[in-house]
Amino acid sequence: QVQLVESGGGLVQPGGSLRLSCAASGFTASAYPMNWYRQAPGKEREFVALISRSTSNYAESVKGRFTISRDNAQNTVYLQMNSLKPEDTAVYYCNRPLPALWGQGTQVTVSS
Repeated sequence: QVQLVESGGGLVQPGGSLRLSCAASGFTASAYPMNWYRQAPGKEREFVALISRSTSNYAESVKGRFTISRDNAQNTVYLQMNSLKPEDTAVYYCNRPLPALWGQGTQVTVSS
C-alpha cells in the first residue's frame, strides 16, 4: 500500500526540540523530492521544507531552526525542529508532490 505515516509530534515547551518522522511505504521515497507542510488552526496549509536529491529548501520562518533529512535505508524522511516557538504549533504533514500523496499529519504543540 502506497502511504506516508508521520510520527513524533507532541507537546514541547518554547525553545525545545522535536524530530518528526515520515515513513514511506509502497514506493521508494529517495526517488522523489519530499516536502513537509504544516497547518495551524484557522490558517491555510503552508510549506515548511523540501528535500530533493541535490538540495533542501526552507520557509523563511523556519530557516536556521529546522532541518530536513532522509534515511534511504529506512525509507524515511525526517524534520528536526529546534528552538521551537508557539507559532510553530500546527499539524505537520509529509508530502510527495508528484504524484500527490499526503500523510495523515502529526500534531505539534509548543506551549509553556
